Amino acid sequence: MSRTRLASRACSFALLAVLVCTGAARAQTVIESSSEARFQLDFTAPAAAIESRLPAGFTLAASAQGPAANVNLRVIFIDRQTVHDAERRPVRSGSNQLVYLTVPVRDPNGTAGQLVIGGITGDPADTPGPFGNYLPASRLSFSRTVSGEGGPVLDTQKWVFTAPTGEFIEMNVTLERAVGNRGGVSDARFYSSVNPNYVEISSQEQLLDIARNATTNPPDRVREFSFRAGGGSYADLFDGSEKVMSWDNIPWINRTVSVP
Repeated sequence: MSRTRLASRACSFALLAVLVCTGAARAQTVIESSSEARFQLDFTAPAAAIESRLPAGFTLAASAQGPAANVNLRVIFIDRQTVHDAERRPVRSGSNQLVYLTVPVRDPNGTAGQLVIGGITGDPADTPGPFGNYLPASRLSFSRTVSGEGGPVLDTQKWVFTAPTGEFIEMNVTLERAVGNRGGVSDARFYSSVNPNYVEISSQEQLLDIARNATTNPPDRVREFSFRAGGGSYADLFDGSEKVMSWDNIPWINRTVSVP
């Protein structure tokens, strides 16, 4: 084959790749963007309770090693400091606090993601939320203080969420702040346990500080910790046999959320 034909074919493949990538980008519709602070607890929770919440065709995708080894449930406390729609206008009040529960899964096509199985939100207009399973908070209390007197900087967080139907999630934690791991922009897929055909694609960048981990055993910087959860539809998830595996402070995360 001549060099001219090879060059022509290479250009054709390059053009096709550009068109495919452009088409994929256009296939996604941005619905919102946000800047948030989070605290994430990773659990090994009762297997039967997790399995009962998986839609048909979805499988549990707990990691076998690393900091997320054996984690089948995540409880994520979220301070949505700014929330904007696709036109960069504030969504309602422009901020919100919530907690939601996710499970690492693979969808029927084998794609990895997080299945949102529940949550409690401080904004009544945010119920049942994009995933169809958020509960309104009848009680919401949260605080975060940072302090230091020449020694380690301490980050103290207190979160309390209670739903009218009895579900509750509470956490108090104090940790020594450290330099976290700043990751690059990555995409994460979030599915609904109520409507598994609904998926959000979160393009996000974050600063992750693992303050304690039961598997990798980094220096333990958690000074104080307490956690309570259960009641109502969450009772089987938190029956006393659950075990915290990782304490992850996320001082900031910037997200752009799209749907296919």
